[in-house]
Amino acid sequence: MTLPRRNGKKLLFLGAWDWYFVCHRLSLAVAAKNASFDVTVATPTGPYVTKLAEAGIRHVPIRMVRQGKNPAVDAATLAEIVALYTRERPDVVHHIAIKPMLYGTLAAKVTGVRAIVNAMGGLGYVFSTDAPLARSIRAGLTIAYRGLLSGSSTRVILQNEDDRAAWLKWRLVPERNVVIVRGAGVDTERFHPTEEPEGDKVVLLPARLLKDKGLLELVEASRILKRGGVRARIVLAGEPDPGNPASATREEVATWVREGLVEHLGWRDDMDAVLRSAHVVCLPSYREGLPKALLEAAASGRAIVATDVPGCREIARHDENALLVPPRSGEALADAIRRLVEDDSLRARLGARGRAIAVEEFGDRRVAERTLAIYDELLAQRP
Repeated sequence: MTLPRRNGKKLLFLGAWDWYFVCHRLSLAVAAKNASFDVTVATPTGPYVTKLAEAGIRHVPIRMVRQGKNPAVDAATLAEIVALYTRERPDVVHHIAIKPMLYGTLAAKVTGVRAIVNAMGGLGYVFSTDAPLARSIRAGLTIAYRGLLSGSSTRVILQNEDDRAAWLKWRLVPERNVVIVRGAGVDTERFHPTEEPEGDKVVLLPARLLKDKGLLELVEASRILKRGGVRARIVLAGEPDPGNPASATREEVATWVREGLVEHLGWRDDMDAVLRSAHVVCLPSYREGLPKALLEAAASGRAIVATDVPGCREIARHDENALLVPPRSGEALADAIRRLVEDDSLRARLGARGRAIAVEEFGDRRVAERTLAIYDELLAQRP
């Protein structure tokens, strides 16, 4: 198959959060621009939009509430996306996360967009929990997915084989439309190994402060370690996300800080520097797509403690570059942290292997090339 010329093809990314796009997809947007796509990013306006301008990427503001449930507001959002696609006339649209995927795909079909790419970072809250709220909207969302994602001009990017199996089990998308791209990739030049710092061992959780990231289990593990006299600093690099049902509250985080269980750095843009200050990176999540935090940890040569769940085990491999523990077990998490805090040679061995895995399998250029190939495949189809 002869691939189409990319020169001048209009690629439009649609996301619900400027921070998420910059952290997870900016390198892809830059790679697409360098590959001669005409790139535009549409997200709500926020403090990270300036990063797009610095990278030479055009930004278009759009109103979208990530967790909004107001039908009138959502209808206005859909109308705005339809107007955007009518005005911009993109050749390819790339939607990131659930709401952009639903509204963006509908708008793309209405306006005749030739190539539709939908990227999901995981299974999604609705399909990964049996909470009453999730169950209440699952049936409707299933119908919407099946209706919107079935066309030959549509692809759904998932990050691991477990998620692929789950999407196919739920019959959310035809198998022919599913593509695996393993994560967002990592800049292995920016994130590189350095010597460990002196002093008490730092165990870093670099993530939004969500309970399904294993935050409560990490706090429990910290209590266990303190009772056992283990000298370790548990450091949180992230903030609560009030738009997410699983978010911790600021009051909860402040209480843990007062009790001496954690230190809280808040949001940090300089994650390469934060990782240099750590000895161990911990992500006891319940489920992931493929966590960028662990990619960055591996590239930085830091030993990892993670849960043996989909997404985490794609990059965190037990006794190779990480220690894996069962999810939802503060005691098992504390045992693994204790092992790494007390064993310098084990940390060094796991960290060195993690660096090799990151370079060999997860470089951001590799991920960008795989994604650009998806655009090419769709553009090559006859209109």
